[in-house]
Amino acid sequence: MPFTPAPLHLTRPDLQGTFGMTASTHWLATASAQAVLERGGNAFDAATAAAFVLHVVEPHLNGPGGDMTGVFVTADAPSEPTVLMGQGPAPLAATIEYFEGEGLELVPGSGALAAAVPGAVDAWLMLLRDHGTWELDAVLEFAIGYARGGYPVLDRVCRTIETVATLFEVHWPTSKDRWMPGGRIPVGGEVVTNEAHAATLDRLVAAGHDGAAATREDRIDAARAAWSTGFVAEAVVDFMTTEHRHSSGTDHVGIITADDMAAFSASYEPALTATFRGKTIAKTGPWGQGPVLLQMLSILEGFDDERLDPSTALGAHTILEAEKLAMADREAYYGDGDVPMDYLLSPSYAAERRALIADTASHEVRPGSVPGYQPFLPTLRTEYLPPALGDDDDGPAGVGEPTVSATGDMRGDTCHIDVVDRWGNMVSATPSGGWLQSSPTIPELGFCLGSRLQMSWLEAGSSSSLVAGKRPRTTLTPTIVLDDGVPVTAVGSPGGDQQDQWQLLYLLRTIVGGYTPQEAIDAPAFHTTSFAGSFWPRTWTPGGAVVEDRLGDDVIAELEKRGHRVTRAGDWSLGRLSSVSHDPDTGVLSAAANSRGAQGYAAGR
Repeated sequence: MPFTPAPLHLTRPDLQGTFGMTASTHWLATASAQAVLERGGNAFDAATAAAFVLHVVEPHLNGPGGDMTGVFVTADAPSEPTVLMGQGPAPLAATIEYFEGEGLELVPGSGALAAAVPGAVDAWLMLLRDHGTWELDAVLEFAIGYARGGYPVLDRVCRTIETVATLFEVHWPTSKDRWMPGGRIPVGGEVVTNEAHAATLDRLVAAGHDGAAATREDRIDAARAAWSTGFVAEAVVDFMTTEHRHSSGTDHVGIITADDMAAFSASYEPALTATFRGKTIAKTGPWGQGPVLLQMLSILEGFDDERLDPSTALGAHTILEAEKLAMADREAYYGDGDVPMDYLLSPSYAAERRALIADTASHEVRPGSVPGYQPFLPTLRTEYLPPALGDDDDGPAGVGEPTVSATGDMRGDTCHIDVVDRWGNMVSATPSGGWLQSSPTIPELGFCLGSRLQMSWLEAGSSSSLVAGKRPRTTLTPTIVLDDGVPVTAVGSPGGDQQDQWQLLYLLRTIVGGYTPQEAIDAPAFHTTSFAGSFWPRTWTPGGAVVEDRLGDDVIAELEKRGHRVTRAGDWSLGRLSSVSHDPDTGVLSAAANSRGAQGYAAGR
């Protein structure tokens, strides 16, 4: 059994003084959420406060100009998991023809052309309005305090800035001014501030105090309006007119307009669910990648338990092959459109897919056949270097977490937060995008736009082909697990295309293997790369499997013997899962967080 530190706290919700549990990817976000719970706020107040803190303290992993996806349940309707949709669409001017006219064959991985309409802030404010209890100024006081008063910057933030420093110095001067004050890269632990960001949050709060907003809900809606049609939208649109360097090696202006900003509103929708070993797993719809986890579980449901053990060669091989099949269907069918999820999640279809798993590793992309639908087969690239990049320029991002190239493109690392409170409200949320390296900083706002549009294909025929006004297929994929209609777990992870693959290991270990959440998080991780990636430059490794060395030499050797192209990633490098849990039998609340990277934290009281 691997090293398994216990969860930081266990609490009984029926005991006086119990407030709730929080797990996130940064200690200041976890601490802020816990402070809200201890001061009487609920899980939605706490998650919103933590999310705005994450914008400040992990700017290399998320920001206000990005997006978010959440899944939550309320104490009033615990058996009805709901998706919080904070994924903005493509701008109305974003067409395949426009991008081709700009000389592009892929949506860039950085620069304003990669930006969808920002969706995160509106989603968090809507959640706070509808399900929270606190006023906006109280919720934002933590983020404003850290942005204005300062916080100790993470080593990883500094390393990210160092990676893109030349880009900032040569092409993105506003980012140099914001992230390299005085021309110097900060060092880990140094206290840094972001006054422009603090002032932006101040103005959102002030928008609700002009005398016209009579209720808490009105005040939050006034802040939403200030974002979508007020000073934030004006600054975003003004920034669009400035031409700047993109990861393609070419210069372009952005195309988000005032109409794009005004038209977007976050929304709720019922979660998509599937049953595995008697548990209900709740995910987003196919405009995200969430259903791939449901497809993986549906395929694996038909195997005996011995084939579901990730610690064995047989189990790891079976899991990797199931992941490839689900990811092939993701690329073939998923997107913001007509997706046949009923068929893709049917037992008969899962049985067809299960039968394709052989004793050796597949090196093909094998989407299934769905009556009435033509599967999309993307161009498969094992390497990609834009013609505009010269010999002295850096090419695509490498392997690692977070993976950032000197051109600013990034392979999907992000943030995550889970909260459960004393009343039974539970939320799992994954904020992302708007990374400091996504595009030049908008100086008056203190942050930049996201790059989610890079997940849209500039090839026709896919549900995730670029279409004006359609959402790009996001990789953000939080999860809630229910047992007999009772929510028992909120779990998620950063990691782009790997998010559902790592969560699959967690679910198999906790549901089938009997692991505790902390044991499941700490156990050796692996994932496949044998599919077209979601992030620029959208390459793949046929038969690729990335594994932690702790999986064991014998297991790794057997995987290689079965035909997997194995990349060893070190002992503690893959996955940054966190979770909170509620045991309905004992009433115990618990939380667990990942020790990899010394960046995940869990707390409760």
